[in-house]
Amino acid sequence: MRVVARAALDKKPADVRRMFDAVARRYDVTNDVLSFGQDRRWRKVVLDAVDPSYGDTVLDLAAGTGTSSQPFADAGATVVPCDFSLGMLQVGKQQLPDLPFTAGDGTRLPFRDGTFDAVTISFGLRNIVDPLPGLAEMRRVTKPGGRLVVCEFSHPTWSPWRTVYVEYLMRALPAVARAVSSSPDAYVYLAESIRAWPDQAGLAAMIADAGWRQPEWLNLSGGIVALHRATA
Repeated sequence: MRVVARAALDKKPADVRRMFDAVARRYDVTNDVLSFGQDRRWRKVVLDAVDPSYGDTVLDLAAGTGTSSQPFADAGATVVPCDFSLGMLQVGKQQLPDLPFTAGDGTRLPFRDGTFDAVTISFGLRNIVDPLPGLAEMRRVTKPGGRLVVCEFSHPTWSPWRTVYVEYLMRALPAVARAVSSSPDAYVYLAESIRAWPDQAGLAAMIADAGWRQPEWLNLSGGIVALHRATA
């Protein structure tokens, strides 16, 4: 499969879905390698930010294979892993059969208003065809006073580090992916989508525009990743 890098121009849902279907088999291994193991720490920070209580309902959107969802279940929450890639869901069901994997489009979530105590999405908001309506949908399915946690690639805050990071994204990331991924061309798109993504303040403004209150962010790994939080 050849993926055309067009992250800043036109994200066709069918193309993005096929891309994630193709990388599903080795997705978790590839992420671990490309992030130098930092993805495990980022998942822990997301869990702490959501801070689920026993019995809370948590929507984990763009959950992929469920690696990000299992910690919520371990904490006693009722977690619903939701993704629009059937390939990801199939792998997830094989690995974590006790989780209620659900197919769903981020712009048309298959849940009633005010269903969840918290909604979280990690490294998936970039891939929603229109992130602003996606954030509004997340707001719709969240209970009043519920919380949003978005973990997403962002812009390093130190200029020299930002230069090194961009070079890694555009050159090293696709090269490493060729060695470990089941569909390395997909990571050309992913690198482009990260580079084209808004900075921390830009994403906070988008979250506010979608109807969320008091958006704030925490930089992780020098701003390579930012964790945004807000309240319904």
